[in-house]
Amino acid sequence: MKNQYSLSETISTAYALICTKLFYKGARLIRRPFYCRGKSRLQFAEGFTTGHNCRFDLLGEDDDNSKKLIIGKNCKLGDNVHIVANEKVIIGDNCLMASKIFISDTSHGDYSNTEMDSSPNIPPDDRPFYMKPVVIGNNVWIGENVCILLGVTIGNGCIVGANSVVNRNVPDNCIVAGVPARLIKKWDEKSLTWRKI
Repeated sequence: MKNQYSLSETISTAYALICTKLFYKGARLIRRPFYCRGKSRLQFAEGFTTGHNCRFDLLGEDDDNSKKLIIGKNCKLGDNVHIVANEKVIIGDNCLMASKIFISDTSHGDYSNTEMDSSPNIPPDDRPFYMKPVVIGNNVWIGENVCILLGVTIGNGCIVGANSVVNRNVPDNCIVAGVPARLIKKWDEKSLTWRKI
């Protein structure tokens, strides 16, 4: 399928391409506007492409330049993808993300325990950060409006259906969907088909 851009979109893309080559060497195309807090904590491989209005919040102490967001080869992100990485978010090679996706390794408070620092009597912004790495494998396709929460690992070859909230690990070669996301299908190597679970 061949895309045909309007004149204004062609000019906008040309501008974004110039900015990409100047500020994000090695990336294929970073469309504007693009927001990256903590650029020194970003690592990406060749072929990295974003849509419009993507936002990366790569947080840490002033002297912390460790890589918080690591993106593999040939990853393509749609518009309005928001990634928060306080500890680590790793995205494998050849991943495709639709638009309006939120990925975070961080939560304001830990709601799996009864500690007072996560009490509803404390304003959410005053609760301590809890962080667990997020890992997304190779060849993963993430649909529109997906939310991926802290501590989740998504295996290689997976598909995450639109509007899903992923709050637990997903094994390799599976399709998940829903709120919370649940296993729908798994790839069968013998029959070379997706089998319902």
